[in-house]
Amino acid sequence: MKYYLVAGEASGDMHGANLMKALKALDPAAEFRFFGGDLMLAEGGNQIKHYREMAYMGLVEVIVNLPAILKNIKQCKQDIHDWQPDVLILIDIPGFNLKIAAYAQTIGLKVNYYISPKVWAWNQKRVLKIKKIVNHLFCILPFEVDFYKSWGMEVDYVGNPLLDAIAAFKSDPDFLQQHQLTGKKIIALLPGSRKQEISNLLPEMLDIVERFPNHQLVIAGAPSFSIDYYKQFLGDKNIPVLFDATYNLLSHAEAAVVASGTATLETALFHVPQVVVYKGNALTIAVARMLVKLEFISLVNLIMNKGVVKELIQENCTVSKISDEVYLLVNNKDHRQKVLSDYDELDKRMGQPGASEKTAALIIRYAQNK
Repeated sequence: MKYYLVAGEASGDMHGANLMKALKALDPAAEFRFFGGDLMLAEGGNQIKHYREMAYMGLVEVIVNLPAILKNIKQCKQDIHDWQPDVLILIDIPGFNLKIAAYAQTIGLKVNYYISPKVWAWNQKRVLKIKKIVNHLFCILPFEVDFYKSWGMEVDYVGNPLLDAIAAFKSDPDFLQQHQLTGKKIIALLPGSRKQEISNLLPEMLDIVERFPNHQLVIAGAPSFSIDYYKQFLGDKNIPVLFDATYNLLSHAEAAVVASGTATLETALFHVPQVVVYKGNALTIAVARMLVKLEFISLVNLIMNKGVVKELIQENCTVSKISDEVYLLVNNKDHRQKVLSDYDELDKRMGQPGASEKTAALIIRYAQNK
């Protein structure tokens, strides 16, 4: 069958690639065409647009880049129309993908939506729209099933694909020596994969270096940027930037400073104590605080429904507050152990790997039973 996938950021690229691999195992004749990234491209098929041209986050950022976004949506619709896929798979990015879903319904193409839009966070009435334009919704967070059920919508809970990616990861035994990281314990810095995230968060992250002379700070570089982009923030600081090595970095880190997003859950699943940080456009944050009624923003705390990891957002995202929390994570045994114990409970709630295979099997079954 012909599969068309739309992913618009680094996490979606990873999940899309794992799903493509699972689809190929079940359908050896699978053909792919997609909006995505390097990981999806490595699985084969034709890439129409890289996610680096699509990743806009925040109200103001979206407004500023609206012409480019609308052009991307138009291109995606036209390409779907021209290629006539058997299966459409939309991955996250609801602002973009719900428009593609609505279009797909007008041409009789059923919509498979992988990784639910976070409608439980704000404007929950969007579920009514999703019910009309999404045929099959595959959820990856345990609490989403009951949420959608309360709105009269049946969904498939497939587990979390991060568990697949982590289960498939094989640690490089030469990692520390190869990158000359054998002398000190590591504090990992994960400043995100979007330009505005990195520019807002990395300067604050880097400035904690003086507080931790006995540690080596290491930056997890986003695959869509080059080392030259990071150099503008580094100045004379001796802090390495490692690309395509996030899991190796987390497997050796004593603590981490992490941009809010999928990486917070990845860090927790590697059992690395962390502080979650986020800074955005002031207007975007102000609007979000009016609309979003959640107590937490990190996936770790949302899944556990309590404050497992410290969240430092906007005005609280300062060098001193980040430093204070990291200091506790590496020096206060009781505080560190409490986080690690909560991570053990998180593991139980997340379940076992297999989300990609389960989702692939359901997608094929639904396509064959149309």
